[in-house]
Amino acid sequence: HQKGVIHRDLKPGNVLVTRCEERASPKIIDFGLARATDQQLIGQTLFTEQGQVLGTPEYMSPEQTGFDAQQIDTRTDIYSLGVLLYELLVGVQPFAADELRSSGFDEMRRKIREQDPPRPSTRVSATGKTSPELAERLRTDPSTLARLLRGDLDWIVMKALEKDRNRRYGSPVEFAADVERHLNDQPVLASLPSTLYRARKFVRRNRVVVIAGALVSLAILIGILGTSAGLVRARREAEAARRVSDAMVSMYGDLNPITMRGGASTPPEILDRAVERVESELGDNPLIQARLMTTLGHVFKDLGRYDKAKPLLKQAAEIRRLEIGDVHPDYAMSISVLG
Repeated sequence: HQKGVIHRDLKPGNVLVTRCEERASPKIIDFGLARATDQQLIGQTLFTEQGQVLGTPEYMSPEQTGFDAQQIDTRTDIYSLGVLLYELLVGVQPFAADELRSSGFDEMRRKIREQDPPRPSTRVSATGKTSPELAERLRTDPSTLARLLRGDLDWIVMKALEKDRNRRYGSPVEFAADVERHLNDQPVLASLPSTLYRARKFVRRNRVVVIAGALVSLAILIGILGTSAGLVRARREAEAARRVSDAMVSMYGDLNPITMRGGASTPPEILDRAVERVESELGDNPLIQARLMTTLGHVFKDLGRYDKAKPLLKQAAEIRRLEIGDVHPDYAMSISVLG
C-alpha cells in the first residue's frame, strides 16, 4: 500500500511464510490482480476492469462484487486480511467455499455484500469435527478456544470484515496494532457495533420485508387506536346516560308522595331542587350539566319563568362554548333558545 498498490487477491495461497533471522516473515506473492492507486495509472488499469468481478470469492470484499472498480481502495485488502485472521483462529472461512460457489453468481454476490458471517467464537463452537482438531493444534480445548475468541478477537475480526469499508481499519498498520493491543492485554479500538447500527443494516438488507412489516404493524396500530377510541367514546356516552338517568331518578323522588314528608312538593320547588342537584353534582361532567341545564331552562321558559330560565340557559351556553367551541350545533341551539 505504501508503494501505491492494492493486491485485491490476498489468500493463504498468495502468502508465503519464510524464516528470516529465526523469525517467521510473511511474503505476499502473485500480484496478477493488483491495481495501482496512483491516479495517473488508474485510468489504464480500469479500462479493462469495468463490468468485471475480479478476485477469489471466499476472500473477496463486498465492494469487489460490484462492477465499479473505482469503489475499490486499500481497505479491500483489509477485508481479505480479516478473512485470513478468521481462518487462522477458527480453521474455516467466514463463508464456506462450496456453499458460496454453488449458490450461483448473483446469490454469491448478495451473500458477500449483505450477509454477516458468525463471530469467530460462535463459529468455532458450531464447526463440528473441525473444532476439536483446531483446538488441539492451538493447544487448547473447544470450550476454552471459544472463550478465548469471545470479546477482543471477535471484535477485531468483525471490524476487519465490516461490509461498510468506512467502518473497517484504515490500514494494515491499524489492524496489526489492534492485534498487538490484544496480545498485550490492552484495550482494543474495535468494539461491538451498536444496536442502532445493526438495526440499520438489517433494514437495508431486508427493505421489502421491513416495509411490509411496518405497514402491517401500522394497520394493526390504527385498528387498535380506532377500537380503543370507540370504546372510550362508548364508555363516555354510557356514563353520560347513567348520570342523566340518576338525575332524572332523583327528580322523580321529589314527585313521589310516599317519599316526601309533609306531602308532595310543588312544581317550582321540584324544579328548584333539580337545578341545585345539577349545579352541585354534575360539575365534574360539564357537558351533561349543560344538557340538563338547557332542559330545565326550556321548562322554566315554557312556564313563563324567564327570570329562572335565562341564567340557566346562559350558563349552559357558556359551558358549551368553553367545552366544544362556538361553531358546534349544541352551542348554536343554546343561544337560539336563549334568544
